[in-house]
Amino acid sequence: MNHRVFIAVNLPKDIKEQLLVQQKRLRDLPARWAKEDNLHITLIFLGYLKDEEIVKVCEAVKEVAQKTIPFSIKLNEICYGPPEKIPPRMVWILGEKSKDLANLKDNLEKELLGNPSLNNLKTGVRLFSPHITLGRIRQWEWQRIEPEERPEIETELFLTFEVQSIEVMESHLKRGGAEYLVLESAPFAT
Repeated sequence: MNHRVFIAVNLPKDIKEQLLVQQKRLRDLPARWAKEDNLHITLIFLGYLKDEEIVKVCEAVKEVAQKTIPFSIKLNEICYGPPEKIPPRMVWILGEKSKDLANLKDNLEKELLGNPSLNNLKTGVRLFSPHITLGRIRQWEWQRIEPEERPEIETELFLTFEVQSIEVMESHLKRGGAEYLVLESAPFAT
């Protein structure tokens, strides 16, 4: 059986609660809002993996985590995303670009791609911009709003949290939206 797997930074409860306040503020937007438990920052989407590949991914993630010290992430803006897509597809919380987060992502990719039993993984080389999907725009409803009446949502945020672990997650696609399951939590060095 194949599993849809990604590596993520999960958010602390207090940050999730503050993001839910922002969701409530934006409730008039035609969007399907992310559930509190689904709020995270995706580092690497790995695609569909077999059980034995997941074991190797978990080992690699733990290896990288043991060499990583905790660091902070700043969340600084609510906006439509991705930026180059018109019409917008999502409501995003953007994070400040972080050298620590970029290094973590690079180290994960090197560890995963350097493992011969994971040689069919494709992590994809893309510019990394940390973001959290707060909601997905319902396109058919969005199209019915006159362009000049579409709300401006860009708002500054001042939220910071410490990253102390990374998680290997499985995504189950369901009618009401994806549900995520933590397969492995890998704490950082202390």
